[in-house]
Amino acid sequence: MRNVEREDQSRTYICIDLKSFYASVECTDRGLDPFATDLVVADPERSANTLCLAITPSMKAKGVKNRCRVRDIPPGMPYITAMPRMRRYMEVSAEIYRIYLRFVAAEDAWPYSVDECFIDATPYLRLYGTSARAFALRLIAAVRGRTGIAATAGIGPNMFLAKVALDVCAKHADDGIGVLDYESFRREIWFHHPITDIWGIGHGIAGRLARRGIYDLAGICAERPEVIRNIFGKNGEVLLDHAWGLEPATIAGCRAYVPRAHSLSNGQVLMRDYGFDEARTVAREMIFGSCMDLASKLLACSTVGLYVGYSGTMLRSWDGAGAPPAMHAGGQRALGRVTASERRIAEALLGIFDATVQRSAKIRRVNIALMGVVPERMAMLTLFDDPAAEAREGRLARTAVAVRRRFGANALLRGTSLKPGANAYERNLQIGGHHA
Repeated sequence: MRNVEREDQSRTYICIDLKSFYASVECTDRGLDPFATDLVVADPERSANTLCLAITPSMKAKGVKNRCRVRDIPPGMPYITAMPRMRRYMEVSAEIYRIYLRFVAAEDAWPYSVDECFIDATPYLRLYGTSARAFALRLIAAVRGRTGIAATAGIGPNMFLAKVALDVCAKHADDGIGVLDYESFRREIWFHHPITDIWGIGHGIAGRLARRGIYDLAGICAERPEVIRNIFGKNGEVLLDHAWGLEPATIAGCRAYVPRAHSLSNGQVLMRDYGFDEARTVAREMIFGSCMDLASKLLACSTVGLYVGYSGTMLRSWDGAGAPPAMHAGGQRALGRVTASERRIAEALLGIFDATVQRSAKIRRVNIALMGVVPERMAMLTLFDDPAAEAREGRLARTAVAVRRRFGANALLRGTSLKPGANAYERNLQIGGHHA
């Protein structure tokens, strides 16, 4: 048994989640009640396979699953379709964060996502002379009163238990507040199914645990720790801590965290099956965008990576003879130096594309990664480089960044973006792949 005594049990954390956030924003902006209005946030210009970014609590109460596809909504159910407006959601999220800061100091709050925030409530319970539940309700009421957005919360002695209390317990509480301590965690969560409801345990981890006959947190605690460590490596230690309800991370630690390794990634799911040439055009556009990101942040990289995901139609058309078709291509390549050169980065990534992607494949996903990212001042030339040419390319990149900052990303695009299948212009008008 892991030693719970080693963890500070005197602290109180609150994790607040804004209910059906995107859908609630759309309702409140229209003067509608999200608990009485059937509304879906989805792009109506896309196909019925499009994911719904959010649905209102009213639709959830009628059995529609959150994050469903448009085609999964029962036929005949009338509802409002709202075009995603990511910039608006970010504005409301920032406004709500400012509401939290009326009650707590910034160093005691950590926005976890656009609709979730952790708060270390420990010093404020005595300050306000209140209980954790009453303080959470006070924060929720302030948000509802100012923005019309409803929220739920989880309370626990560490961030993990607060998050699990939110995800698992709050939905069954009349006031929307879930509470866990170490004892109730073992009683209520140890044997909870499915295990994927637990923060940090996805289907991949659950599948590997299932192969060992483990289906809940109690099963992890019953297994020999060395087995969990052997299966999951360093992440096994985190999994063991969480299985016992422990979490060494604090808000102060999260705010101060600086990753040892840095990378920049860029990916997109294509709206239809792309052929080889079209997908290569998209990859070239993405490389330009990532290199502009490097230049704007005065960074350079030493390794690049590419992932290309094939369309499911390839697997569906397999006749069962022989091995099933590969569903992805790509790889990594070291650049041999630390560089910010778009020419070198493009040459490496497109080389991986040309060498690994099937010419006849139908493609639905493209991801690129720039790894080993360090400050640009660490970039070094070799004896085979042309210093003058490298300097010209650097000046060109900085000029391009300046133009895009002043006039927008679409003020300067590569000629590649005029080719069939190119989509950089449209994506530059979006936030997170959705309408701004």
